Amino acid sequence: MTLTPGLIQRLRIDREVSPYGYFLTDGEQDVLLHYTELTRKVKIGEEIDVFLFFDTEDRLASTMKTPLITLGEVALLEIADIHPRYGCFLEMGIGRQLLLPKSELPEFAELHPMVGERIYVVMAHDKIGRLVAKMALEKDLERYTFHAPSNWLNTWQEAIVYRPLRMGTFMIVEGGVLGFGAIGFVHESERPRLLRLGEKVRVRISHVREDGRVNVTLAEKKEVGMDQDSKMLLSFIKERPNAAMPYSDATDADIIKQRFSISKSAFKRALGRLMKAGLIEQSGDWTKLTALGDELAIDDALSRLETTKASTRKPEKNTLDKPKPSYASRNERPQSQQGRRERSTNTSDAGSSRKPASSRTPRQK
Repeated sequence: MTLTPGLIQRLRIDREVSPYGYFLTDGEQDVLLHYTELTRKVKIGEEIDVFLFFDTEDRLASTMKTPLITLGEVALLEIADIHPRYGCFLEMGIGRQLLLPKSELPEFAELHPMVGERIYVVMAHDKIGRLVAKMALEKDLERYTFHAPSNWLNTWQEAIVYRPLRMGTFMIVEGGVLGFGAIGFVHESERPRLLRLGEKVRVRISHVREDGRVNVTLAEKKEVGMDQDSKMLLSFIKERPNAAMPYSDATDADIIKQRFSISKSAFKRALGRLMKAGLIEQSGDWTKLTALGDELAIDDALSRLETTKASTRKPEKNTLDKPKPSYASRNERPQSQQGRRERSTNTSDAGSSRKPASSRTPRQK
């Protein structure tokens, strides 16, 4: 048997060396099990399962404590510390930390994780055999993920970012009682800002794909989002000097995104709702409160928004209970129907002067 750091192996207790601990053996190699690494009493000759790792002096050592990750496996580990030159140190669950080298982190610093956040990693050996963490890729995660159920559509779920990009973000949508989770993706247009590696976010499932993955968004459904955006813009304008802001539906989309963290289409929908309620008006590139909008307190203005929303909602049509007319006699039919019938009768009478079908000249074939 080869003693492999990163694995849990069964070894025999060969001897005790005080004040250090016990030496374990596979028959060819020995490894120290320090007293501090015991989880129970042991005796010489007993076979025990231990996790092999390197100590602070790069010597092979062992522990009876159970690690959160082993060689080649994926785990979600918490960031204990970040070194600007070396990378992130991750908690392994045995009182020691595993290094995620800086080279594994995203290129842009704004995408780097923070202390206390958790990231998906794989334990591996570096070029000289030391234990390190590497970022888990899709090929690593697919072994653990499941196909998202169809009833997830339009539900809100927790997710953790495992691959942040500028054009979009890949994440694991946590499965809860269902298991590990499902792979999800949010396009840059569906997020208010860049998301960091390891960041935990609440997402809405916008599409469940046939392959079991999901497309997600950080935005509410349009109706709910419009409510929130309208309230946000109204509060913003009320707090501005002269109750006006230098933004309108002609403002560039990037400026709107940067200032309000919403898309231009959402911005225009919110403005339209406020104008329909008579609370704001536009003048050139500016948007300002109307006399009514300025007069109403914020709570009253929001109530007016709700009233306007209710009054513009189309009533639902219900034809199920509509009784069908029944007529006892010809005279009880509506005049329009009687008229149609009389006209039909007159037309038939007028056509009676035509030649019988048998006396007509046959068509040329």
